[in-house]
Amino acid sequence: MQKLLAFIVAKRHWFLFFICEIVSFVLIYRNNVYQRNVMLSSANAITGRLLSVSGAVFYYFDLQKVNQEIHERNSLLEMEVIRLREQMNIKTNDTISFGRVYLNDSVLKSNRYHFIPASVVNNSVNKPHNYITIDKGKNDGIRPDMGVISPQGIVGIVTNVNNSFSVVMSMLNMKSRMSCKIRHTNFTGSLSWKGGDVKYAYLDHIATHATFQVGDSIESSGYSDAFPPGILVGTIESYTRQTDDNFYSLKVRLASDFQSLHLLSVIDNRLQKEQKEVEWEARRND
Repeated sequence: MQKLLAFIVAKRHWFLFFICEIVSFVLIYRNNVYQRNVMLSSANAITGRLLSVSGAVFYYFDLQKVNQEIHERNSLLEMEVIRLREQMNIKTNDTISFGRVYLNDSVLKSNRYHFIPASVVNNSVNKPHNYITIDKGKNDGIRPDMGVISPQGIVGIVTNVNNSFSVVMSMLNMKSRMSCKIRHTNFTGSLSWKGGDVKYAYLDHIATHATFQVGDSIESSGYSDAFPPGILVGTIESYTRQTDDNFYSLKVRLASDFQSLHLLSVIDNRLQKEQKEVEWEARRND
């Protein structure tokens, strides 16, 4: 207490100065309209600036939550697009091939595909065999052989799963093979990555009488149980004839940017198990 009193006595002229300054500002504020308006305007400007800065800081830290919500909404919209496409195909086939067919509500309302949002926790792009680790596993309904997509296009297929994490074989894996087709046609081929540039893969075994041009879209064919038809893979960059001269090899610019993957969706085909079982039974009977 004595040290505090000694400090106040030693610095009394500074304390007196600050008290006089405060009294002066109060008197100026109360007795002068112009100075009062200037002070209020300055205080409002400073307060507004501080609120703007604090709002920007809170918005930045809230971006992850916003991105997750947008990603989940995109997954729901993707599911709806696939469901509508299936219904259109059913109705088109019925109209063209079988005339008018009465479909029950369970068929029209069936939702074969379900999307599970996930985030990338590990990713490689500079190896011959690249893999991606995501933060969803068995506890979230993930199984091996599920397809994985980004907001831009196809990414790969789940290979290994534990309770909390899953590993995805990236399209940038020289073991990866995927059935794809040229959009708006029935010409299909096998898509593979041959190493090197991470932006390009090659769609081989496209018949020479196929009709296409540079810039056309390449999409999933639907021949795989991992992906529904119509999921974007990339666009045709160029093409050459293969060595046997009976097929084209298309150079495809991949839609997904594998160097900046973050939010993904895992496709749960609810009929995948049944399809695998019947195909396995057919092969066993050969």
